[in-house]
Amino acid sequence: MAPFGVGVTMSLRMTGPLAAILGFGLLGVFCLAFTEKILPIPPSHVLLLFLGMTAAPDASTLAILLMVTTLASASGCLVWYAVGRRVGPDRADRLVERFGKYVFLRHATYRRLGQAYRRNHVRVPLLAQFIPTVRNYLPIAAGALCLPALPFAAATLLGATFWNAGFLTTGYLLRGSGRDSFTVGLRIIVIVVALETAFMLALRYGPACRRRIKLALG
Repeated sequence: MAPFGVGVTMSLRMTGPLAAILGFGLLGVFCLAFTEKILPIPPSHVLLLFLGMTAAPDASTLAILLMVTTLASASGCLVWYAVGRRVGPDRADRLVERFGKYVFLRHATYRRLGQAYRRNHVRVPLLAQFIPTVRNYLPIAAGALCLPALPFAAATLLGATFWNAGFLTTGYLLRGSGRDSFTVGLRIIVIVVALETAFMLALRYGPACRRRIKLALG
């Protein structure tokens, strides 16, 4: 297996901050995946597809990338969990109400999913890893509600594993497919964004639509 740094150097012809960060090898990958959990720029699916296409010359390196990015993603979630634990439920609620709109996290969505956290300590943090914006910031609610840390961490780790594996593997397969990786990758990202947007719209307007349907049916 080629060393990770060599694989990156041979695979990437980049300039700028991203190339500099990846120049640190696995530490750079960890920092990118960790930072994406704190501030999702670039979005995780873009970053993971990119890493799969450019930084995984073989299956062994792909497995290492999966392990490193998953640990980084889970660590970022635990940082937000610790923040929520520190500020408590009332202050966290006020912070989301005031600043949530700037990170596309509506206060009503935060409160509904926070209530779901109370009902299920494992399934909700697992599924949260597949929801846009929620996967980054809902750990604040888990910490603020003082939910058990171990089930939260285990569910988050499992969800991040599935999420990261899907995009890393897709990028890796595109690398050797002989197709235009950029075009195919862009199409995948557009589809994922569309599905995420549809999910968020359903989450936002679904309850009101169901109430109207019930009223119409009498």
